[in-house]
Amino acid sequence: MSKYESSLDVDLGDRSYPIFIGEGLHADAVYYRKYVPGTQVMVVTNETVAPLYLDKTLQALADYELKTCILPDGEAFKTLDVLNRIYTALLEGRFTRTCTLIALGGGVIGDMTGFAAATYQRGVHFIQVPTTLLSQVDSSVGGKTGVNHRLGKNMIGAFYQPRLVLADTSTLNTLDDRQFSSGLAEVIKYGLIVDADFFNWLEEKMDALLARDPRCLAYAIQRSCRCKADVVEADEKEAGQRALLNLGHTFGHAIETGMGYGEWLHGEAVATGMCMAADLSRRLGRLPSEAFERTRALIERANLPVIPPAELSSDRFLALMAVDKKVLDGRLRLVLLNGIGQSLVTEAFELGKLKETLTRYSR
Repeated sequence: MSKYESSLDVDLGDRSYPIFIGEGLHADAVYYRKYVPGTQVMVVTNETVAPLYLDKTLQALADYELKTCILPDGEAFKTLDVLNRIYTALLEGRFTRTCTLIALGGGVIGDMTGFAAATYQRGVHFIQVPTTLLSQVDSSVGGKTGVNHRLGKNMIGAFYQPRLVLADTSTLNTLDDRQFSSGLAEVIKYGLIVDADFFNWLEEKMDALLARDPRCLAYAIQRSCRCKADVVEADEKEAGQRALLNLGHTFGHAIETGMGYGEWLHGEAVATGMCMAADLSRRLGRLPSEAFERTRALIERANLPVIPPAELSSDRFLALMAVDKKVLDGRLRLVLLNGIGQSLVTEAFELGKLKETLTRYSR
């Protein structure tokens, strides 16, 4: 085992599960034996990840009755039509209610496999093996699963927890720089919403993270997962506090939907959305200017965009933001900042101030 290996638990009663973080985990049979209760296993992956990691994963699962389902790669394929390929493969293979699905890939694969597991025969087991930084620190943890609709991102889905998360840091070596920076957006988010000390650490270690220093990466992943696990444990189904995890996402989802899924990576859209949320927080007198500048500067240092695409006008932004899961009874709720590490979910903001932010960031 890698000397950098660590673990933590997501404590949700009978739905609790561990997260293991380290090198080479996806190819180690010991992690699967304890968490695969039946004999049938389907590994769901995509065309990019399969040539890199599928063979070793299957070797680790050699004792099981195996089938694979390889999907096209990209956010554009996170749809009900593509999801149906997983159901078809399960039915053709005569998989029963004791089967286990393994999501081997990034956030799209994890979300779709989790949703398939939640709905196939009303619920079967699944394991997350995230292979991108974004999925290791965010989407693989917490049980949010689903697919996109052309009118809104992640509007079709379910809360469904995995039995295990294996965050194999060695898979990050094959990420291109753009995808790696996309994952850093979610890492920065945790510092902004709940952990000022972590934000300070990120300011000190951003160059080392961009250089993919193994110790720094392992620590950033562990700290991010701990932040998310704490929030999820307090509010599994997003009745209140869990919505804090959506800092920048209402703006970001508008960018992803408006530009067409896949044009902007999720982390890129969220990074810009966090800058917009910070700007609005400043305009409302909540966030000191110095904290706003630190937020924007750290996001830029992570090689992430801070300005939305020119194609989206302020009116278009507003229309897209209205189609969001955080809209309740016709009122838009946003995650705003009172300081670094201090956030809140609120609908108590002036629409005029929001329009000022949208106008400032629209061209």
